[in-house]
Amino acid sequence: MLDKVDPNATQFTGANVETLAYMPGFGNDFETESLPGALPQGQNSPQKCNYGLYAEQLSGSPFTAPRGTNERSWLYRIRPSVRHTGRFTKIDYPLWKTAPHIAEHSLALGQLRWSPVPAPSETLNFLEGIRTMTTAGDALSQTGMAAHLYVFNADMVDDYFFNADGEMMIVPEAGSIRVFTELGKMDLEPSEICIIPRGTMFKVTRLGEEKVWRGYICENYGAKFTLPDRGPIGANCLANPRDFKTPVAAYEDKETPCRVQVKWCGSFHVTEIGHSPLDVVAWHGNYTPYKYDLRTFSPVGAILFDHPDPSIFTVLTAPSGEEGTANVDFVIFPPRWLVAEHTFRPPWYHRNIMSEFMGLIQGRYDAKEEGFVPGGMSLHNMMLPHGPDFTGFEKASNGELKPVKLENTMAFMFETRFPQQLTKFAAELETLQDNYVDCWSGLERKFDGTPGIK
Repeated sequence: MLDKVDPNATQFTGANVETLAYMPGFGNDFETESLPGALPQGQNSPQKCNYGLYAEQLSGSPFTAPRGTNERSWLYRIRPSVRHTGRFTKIDYPLWKTAPHIAEHSLALGQLRWSPVPAPSETLNFLEGIRTMTTAGDALSQTGMAAHLYVFNADMVDDYFFNADGEMMIVPEAGSIRVFTELGKMDLEPSEICIIPRGTMFKVTRLGEEKVWRGYICENYGAKFTLPDRGPIGANCLANPRDFKTPVAAYEDKETPCRVQVKWCGSFHVTEIGHSPLDVVAWHGNYTPYKYDLRTFSPVGAILFDHPDPSIFTVLTAPSGEEGTANVDFVIFPPRWLVAEHTFRPPWYHRNIMSEFMGLIQGRYDAKEEGFVPGGMSLHNMMLPHGPDFTGFEKASNGELKPVKLENTMAFMFETRFPQQLTKFAAELETLQDNYVDCWSGLERKFDGTPGIK
């Protein structure tokens, strides 16, 4: 049934669902078809396509972008996309905000942390369960980002969505999900992520029997995510290209009333159609969704002394117009060995031009011994000081410096060059920890003017 699928493609088996196949590689040109002969050979737009399909191009870059950054895919679908939209009406998702968004709230500037958001008491699908925590930059000028959380308990059955404002990175924390896009299906479990390109249609459904499906979203308004340069690290380690997985072609041939919802310049619109828009039978190109297992990240670090900059843990980066300064970095803190001698091993205290939104997927974060739990969030905005809490400092300052493996942990960070503006929802969220700043209160003066280490 599936042709042109890499025989070494990895597979993920969810609870009571079919096994999915994927094509490995980052930024590759792929080709895939779900019916034999559906994909034209030797040209993109034949006079007549097999099976009565329509040829359509989906462009993720200007036509004249340099070859290295030019992105497009050719789709061969049951109906062209012009039939997947009709007359739009405006709708509202009041808790999904778009930059620039300066909210009115009474919360003063400071380092902030939240406990997990509980499961909803009402029925919510993925779109209805999105809540914006911060916004940065300006979506209209295609700069910056937004950090969202999601929590839901119902499937998108006849509802479909595409985001014209930016690409979306989905980071599950609790509950596995299926993301069915125009170009194929991806199954995600916690410690996996996926990227849905700007303008790509999709829906999200639940996998397994859970009490809550919860996670995080980075909405990237700027240049798309790519792999960071490794510099003197060389050709290997960090996120290796072969570990990124692109879905094979899959289509939904459904002739029932459906709704297509669109986010465009911060507003939401819906159109009613009589069929599923996920009708791509074959495709080829390099503008694709993809998934990545964070557990395949190969960390590098200090093997003698000192703690390297956290940029060493960058999985993906969305560049800005300024060299070396990211529009958004996606950084993780995975399981790893700590072996540095004569060294304070956790991340050091620092102030930073970048603004850091952080979440925890699993376990504990080594710089925060208490209070930061899976499903939680923290925000350290530009130039606000932060670092290990008192317990973490004392433990790291006085512990035996033998090799220690940090296990059962996975934290991440959405880091941007822009200040992250807090939404009213985030400022008034009941899980906001009013006492977070007190985690540093035990860090008292140790200086007494005499030489020697104290």
